[in-house]
Amino acid sequence: MRTIKGPAIFLAQFADEETPFNSLDAIASWVAECGFKGVQIPSWDERLFDLATAAQSVDYCDEVKGVLAAHNVELTELSTHLQGQLVAVHPAYDEMFDGFAAEHVRGNPKARQKWASEQMLLAAKASKNLGLSDHATFSGSLAWPYFYPWPQRPAGLIEAAFDELAKRWLPILDAFDDAGVNVCYEIHPGEDLHDGITFEMFLERVNNHSRCNILFDPSHMVLQQLDYLAFMDVYQDHIKMVHIKDAEFNATAKQGVYGGYQSWVDRAGRFRSLGDGQVDFKAIFSKLAAFDFEGWAVLEWECCLKHPEDGAREGAEFIRDHIIHVTDKAFDDFADGGSDGAANKRILGID
Repeated sequence: MRTIKGPAIFLAQFADEETPFNSLDAIASWVAECGFKGVQIPSWDERLFDLATAAQSVDYCDEVKGVLAAHNVELTELSTHLQGQLVAVHPAYDEMFDGFAAEHVRGNPKARQKWASEQMLLAAKASKNLGLSDHATFSGSLAWPYFYPWPQRPAGLIEAAFDELAKRWLPILDAFDDAGVNVCYEIHPGEDLHDGITFEMFLERVNNHSRCNILFDPSHMVLQQLDYLAFMDVYQDHIKMVHIKDAEFNATAKQGVYGGYQSWVDRAGRFRSLGDGQVDFKAIFSKLAAFDFEGWAVLEWECCLKHPEDGAREGAEFIRDHIIHVTDKAFDDFADGGSDGAANKRILGID
């Protein structure tokens, strides 16, 4: 077993125009003061990172790592959640997702998809240049508007959607394979990969690609009322990344998992700062230790009530307190009487 690395923090929810959140050096100083040892960088935020340059220049990547190292912080992974989302967009969401794309491809779904795929290829090269082993992203979605089967779905609709999704992702997965980096899809409502079944549907269509893996975030499973601990047991070999994020689900007489179109504050299921929700993190960290998880415990802070800076500071302490420093010996070693082959046979009554 190995001790999980952390605490680390995903910077997407914190990057801002105001100091110390508007440059990599300043935000690295801030996260270090909060008690974090690693950062996951949103590759689309040019205030913190230049993806195109990182894909072309090892020197630039060394500079990025040097800026972080000056604050005793490591780079854990890059994220392309926004670009990955745009690899597959149902027309119903064209206008709402256009803001994720570069300005010159907005309003042009085909150009936007091409741009998103090129961004993913850049991310593969950048991750390699940075010496990373895992990458965080979304799958995008073509079938999501039809997740509830009313009106009745035409036969083959979902299969066609997943066939197309796999077709778009296979070249990207191959590029990440060439780079030696895992693609970790965050299992997330709104994505076609939003639970175990949909992950398996996709995995089958990409021919069980070795780079097709999972970013595990229990908060999204609480909101779906999915058994996240059993999910860990089933998919432990595919879980290469984790987001440590809390959530709560409190059904009422008026609403359940669909939320009644309410704002986050008023939904039955909502995200909370670490320790304020219902996720059993003691069990999660125990499983990660038992599974010999190699990655980082990364805080993704989202909360409809608490201030983000408070959530970050409390989150660093929460993760640090939950990381299990794994043992290098058995607890009952004191009672080891020693043995050998002959003794074992005598004990078993074997001649």
